[in-house]
Amino acid sequence: MARRSGLFVWVVIASALASVSVQAQQQIRIQSGTYGANCGAAPGNVTRDLASRCDSHATCRYIVNAKLDLKPHPSCAADFVAEWSCDHREFHRAMLSAGAGNGSSLMITCVPSTGAGK
Repeated sequence: MARRSGLFVWVVIASALASVSVQAQQQIRIQSGTYGANCGAAPGNVTRDLASRCDSHATCRYIVNAKLDLKPHPSCAADFVAEWSCDHREFHRAMLSAGAGNGSSLMITCVPSTGAGK
């Protein structure tokens, strides 16, 4: 009986490890990145840069380093919006509020949260 119980524990542990392994393999796929939409900038104006820095990573810290010519009104306090999926399964959207500006950073991740509230 004890032998079966130990076998059951190993099956449960192996199953949990396999689940963690699948989750760890999820990768960021950038859908869109826009700097200054609230100022009239074209949607997706930084998608290529965001994707080149973050695609295929599990977690990415993106630092807004946009040129001033990306937004039509240089005096406008621009926002930043990132949209991504995790291996085309989960869709996420995050934003930095207007005025966060150049040098601000945004964490993009496909690592499941296990902290408070989960």
